Amino acid sequence: MKKILDNWISIIFFLSLIAILSALIAEFFFDLKPCKMCLNQRYGYYAIIIVTIFFYLIHQIKNILLGVLNQIFIVYGFFYAIWHVGIEQKLINGPKSCSATLAKVSSLKDLKKQINNQEIINCMDVTWSFFGISIATINSILLIFILIFNTIFIIKNYYDSKKKHFQK
Repeated sequence: MKKILDNWISIIFFLSLIAILSALIAEFFFDLKPCKMCLNQRYGYYAIIIVTIFFYLIHQIKNILLGVLNQIFIVYGFFYAIWHVGIEQKLINGPKSCSATLAKVSSLKDLKKQINNQEIINCMDVTWSFFGISIATINSILLIFILIFNTIFIIKNYYDSKKKHFQK
């Protein structure tokens, strides 16, 4: 456990990188088009990668602020991942831009506008699964794992910094 926490920032960076690269490979090489919720889930990973690189460049990689910022991005991604799983399981509704339903309209012009603004990929459709588990579910599991370890990382660094402060 100590080894994981000592290298946590590198681990979270590479997990985020693997998640994004996997999504991009699936999208561009295997033509698995993402829905709006899939795209929203990626933003947290992008942010983790960018912020970690920034903190690395300023040599503050073990900074508690980095852990807290990452936690915000993890919660953001986890929110969308859980929401997406709920949509796939038909437990909750998604945003209007995620559904393939059309509202009643009074003119052909309004119908055409509605069709043109409709997302191509419906968020309820599971476009790919692994042993019957959707990518949104796998992403939720990965993010809960990252969330737990990042929380432990933040707490450990907080108490380590307090300990150093009192030893001076």
